[in-house]
Amino acid sequence: MRFDLTDLRIFLSVVEAGSITAGAVRSHLSLASASARIRGLETRLGTPLLERTRRGAVPTAAGLALAHHARLMERQLDHLSAELGEFARGLKGRVRLLCNTAALSEFLPQALGDFLAAHPSIDVEAEERSSAAIVAALAEGLADLGIVSDAVDTGDLATTPIHDDRLVLVAPLGHALLAAAAEPAGGESPSSAPTEMPDSAPAALLSPLPFAATLAWDFVGLAGASALQDYLADHARRAGQHLCYRVRVSGFDAICRLVAARVGVAVVPESAARRHAGTLGWRPLGDAWASRRLLLCRRRDAALPAYAARLAEALAGRPPA
Repeated sequence: MRFDLTDLRIFLSVVEAGSITAGAVRSHLSLASASARIRGLETRLGTPLLERTRRGAVPTAAGLALAHHARLMERQLDHLSAELGEFARGLKGRVRLLCNTAALSEFLPQALGDFLAAHPSIDVEAEERSSAAIVAALAEGLADLGIVSDAVDTGDLATTPIHDDRLVLVAPLGHALLAAAAEPAGGESPSSAPTEMPDSAPAALLSPLPFAATLAWDFVGLAGASALQDYLADHARRAGQHLCYRVRVSGFDAICRLVAARVGVAVVPESAARRHAGTLGWRPLGDAWASRRLLLCRRRDAALPAYAARLAEALAGRPPA
């Protein structure tokens, strides 16, 4: 049975986008052309690949199997192109890198910028996912490298610690949560407690604050499908509460500016809080899950192509061999 690589790429775009219309846009095709390609693929295989619904298109069992193998084929073609690129300068290596929110927003920009400037023949496709989803994707061979929190079980993956990532609470200057004594979980609500204190102690002098003690306050959070917001929401549910957002925006710097403007409080990486230390206050979270270490992960049983190995060495802080 013959497969057309263009058809497979269009099918993957539809599956990842969740609809034929959005998949056609990703593939730079008209809706009619993309639909015809998908129907032709289904006809050749003799089985439906997508279930059309009002909300979009959902892959059938056969469609999921095809998508899995199509991704593997796409990765192998990328590896082939990169290896040939060692002999033909016109071809570039492309690394597929999956990261959690903190890695993508705080650690990666500088490290990745330095690497790309030094390696003009290597491209990187970085995508945000939750740490658990990254481990699953790496195990299935759907990415070259991943950066996850050490709070997740990495299974048989090879891991290298690359960065400490502590989550802290940020609040407006003078806020009650910045008082030197920690608020007890389940204590006074914002309606009965003072919303400001005369002064805020420096973060270095404040005792760690339980995350549960912050959940009665309005939050500022990240918009869209954010791995960090899903992580925080899960821990709020475990505490029997939920996060109440006044606004959700894109990026930690925007969150910190809104917190400084007294819109609400937030949980961000310590590095982001330190950048805005003059306009807001911050306090360590006392929960064990808030003190994390970022791990660089890859499959142990599969050799990385040369270009991906260079990126792994750079992220781990080692010069390439």
